[in-house]
Amino acid sequence: MFQTFEEALAFIQRESIAMVDLKFCDLWGRWHHVTLPVSQFVPRLMDNGVGFDGSSVGFKSVSAGDMVMVPDLGTGFVDPFWEAPTLSFICVTLEADTRQIFPYDPRNIALRAEQYLNATGVADTSLWGPEFEFYIFDAVSYQNGVNTAAYRVDSVEADWNSQQMGSGFTISRHGGYHAIPPQDHLFNLRTRVSMTLEAMGIQVKYHHHEVGGPGQCEIEIPMLPFLKAADAVLLIKYVTRMTAFDLGMTATFMPKPLYGEAGSGMHFHQYIWKDGVNLCYDAEGYGCMSDIARYYIGGLLAHGGAVMAFTNPSTNSYRRLIPGYEAPVSAVFSLANRSAAIRIPKYANQPHSARFEFRPPDATSNPYLAIAAQLLAGIDGILKQLDPTELGYGPVDEDIFTWPAEKRAQIKALPTSLPMAMEALAADHDFLLAGDVFSEDLIERWIARKREEDRQVRNRPHPYEIELYYDL
Repeated sequence: MFQTFEEALAFIQRESIAMVDLKFCDLWGRWHHVTLPVSQFVPRLMDNGVGFDGSSVGFKSVSAGDMVMVPDLGTGFVDPFWEAPTLSFICVTLEADTRQIFPYDPRNIALRAEQYLNATGVADTSLWGPEFEFYIFDAVSYQNGVNTAAYRVDSVEADWNSQQMGSGFTISRHGGYHAIPPQDHLFNLRTRVSMTLEAMGIQVKYHHHEVGGPGQCEIEIPMLPFLKAADAVLLIKYVTRMTAFDLGMTATFMPKPLYGEAGSGMHFHQYIWKDGVNLCYDAEGYGCMSDIARYYIGGLLAHGGAVMAFTNPSTNSYRRLIPGYEAPVSAVFSLANRSAAIRIPKYANQPHSARFEFRPPDATSNPYLAIAAQLLAGIDGILKQLDPTELGYGPVDEDIFTWPAEKRAQIKALPTSLPMAMEALAADHDFLLAGDVFSEDLIERWIARKREEDRQVRNRPHPYEIELYYDL
């Protein structure tokens, strides 16, 4: 939004801005913020930053937790959810003593990935188009204790409310795809989200109701450069949640909040360019994919398990990725097969549009790390010329789940649990160390944290276990 501090200050004065909000992303993908009166928005802020405790957000140890955040002026936007006029910035985090960029700052990792892409000479730009699937509920409650474990969500759209006296316009299970009002109760909310995003400078291609009957929605945006796409993920999650909150509802991007209903993914459309030319396009190639695109796909599938440690980093991720359903759990590419990990859209067949999508990811990921991991896997595939067909990754344009078991067993399966993804990352991460984008220490920290999350879930009795085994 701004090129210089003076531009930002002039805007503050012209628009009578009262507060400046500074946001930063922790290692695990959550935003945090601190708010300043405009009197504190002075030139030295760009040098000194605002101090915070990095140990409280997973960045550093308690004994050496001091850090500072400095606003990235180009990310400024007027936050529409504040009562006082507020200008918000996404920040870079720095070491408190040296003012060096903190190596575990997720945005810095994203920048290093872009720099590495340029350094290889393979391409000068990568473009990304995440799809946003989420649920809007009217209410949610949850409780975990020594003697209780429970959650409950509710939606006026849900078929479980069809017996209640009301409008009569509920949506049957799995019946929500492109539902129209009045069955679609959420069209105004999605429109409000879309208009807010457009006012912030994030274009929206469209929005619609998704398959999940009890409030599943989708918003899709155009392709964006790496850093802008990752920033957009957090902005869109923020705007969606805040809009729902303002309307007395609640939004979740959890991959699988409902048993027996459609899960929510965050498919990443992607391609790479050089000197204004889409390197992924070849009119004669399968799905109009070039050899470079094929090698990229080969790298992404060869390293798919390790990549999913960052694109699918929650235990809930694997409630969605269940073999036998329309879930992208097979390490193959395809023009049509939605159980394939990589799908090439048939409609994206022109020099400017030819691309592919990696379908396993979900929105519990840190977008900076998720995109960086995908890009590094693709670069590795290009540099090593990993042909996906020679490696046995397809193309497969059939319904894999109609195949006999012995034929399906020939296809490499992607992780179907968080521990499997961490095992894959532990065994295969040299490609992430290229260009000093990731580090051994960060990867070890990531694996330890995620294994602990899995233990915390696994060690708790499940409510369904009480039903199954209480009387045995």
